[in-house]
Amino acid sequence: MSKMTNIYWLVVDNDLPNLKCFSLTCYRSFQGFDNVIVRLLHRMIYLEELTLYLHIFGGSKFIAGTHLDNEILIHMPQLHTFIFYIASENVIADPTIRVSNDDIQRTFTNIEHRQVACMVDYFKPDTMICRIFSLPFKFHRLEHITNNIPNIIFNSVTYLKLWDTDPFKYKFFVRLARAFPFLKNLSIRNIVRPFLFDQNNHLRDKDWLSIIEYPHLISLDMERAHSYYVEDFLNETKAYLPHLTELKVLYYSLQIVTKYFTRNETRRNCARVRQLIVENPIAYPKDVYCYFPSLSV
Repeated sequence: MSKMTNIYWLVVDNDLPNLKCFSLTCYRSFQGFDNVIVRLLHRMIYLEELTLYLHIFGGSKFIAGTHLDNEILIHMPQLHTFIFYIASENVIADPTIRVSNDDIQRTFTNIEHRQVACMVDYFKPDTMICRIFSLPFKFHRLEHITNNIPNIIFNSVTYLKLWDTDPFKYKFFVRLARAFPFLKNLSIRNIVRPFLFDQNNHLRDKDWLSIIEYPHLISLDMERAHSYYVEDFLNETKAYLPHLTELKVLYYSLQIVTKYFTRNETRRNCARVRQLIVENPIAYPKDVYCYFPSLSV
């Protein structure tokens, strides 16, 4: 917690028991959920509306329904509105034991707060992230999202970061466009491309049967993405980005995908880009400005 946050809490300390509404959003991961956040909430005994957006790092357990009931909700008898997104990242003691989405879902037994969903992701052999959130989803930002997108429409999300050690396939991007219809800022971190051929040597991801449209996308960050994904988004036969104005990408990947700024299939999705961000500041050659006619000089 920052020094400013601690001072603020000291100032309002005497008013905590009388609060009716409280909202806390923290995009950075932190430790001490029980020692800091829960202890603070215990003082808000007359709270009626509570909103939490948290990413908790470490701790001996992930946050689930029973934890929220026993540590928070039972202390707030007048609470009628609880909007939350809580991601808990933990080191797994026994990698052979896997917790599923259904396992987490069954921990929500409180009838008043049963409209919830969850996502459980495993990274490496010993790390998991368990996300629980109320429905409908009310927040505009999601980070470190993997292939494991539930069948939910996130109408409020405009800022999304994708990250996975498994490749993103065409069907994933179809679900992505449907699940996040108002997406404005997208970041993709994945250096693994899908396998192009199956066991029978048949072309696998030729499944680009239709163009995927991202009608509101204005910013796309693929600096840490395989050039395969740069191709997926800039090629107009695969994706349509009518309002893309900011592109962050490796210059080498951009050269390859655009065939050194001559390829027609990638020209339209680049036409409205006003800000092109590459890994090192460079003086762009004339071909770049011809290919990106809206680019600020």
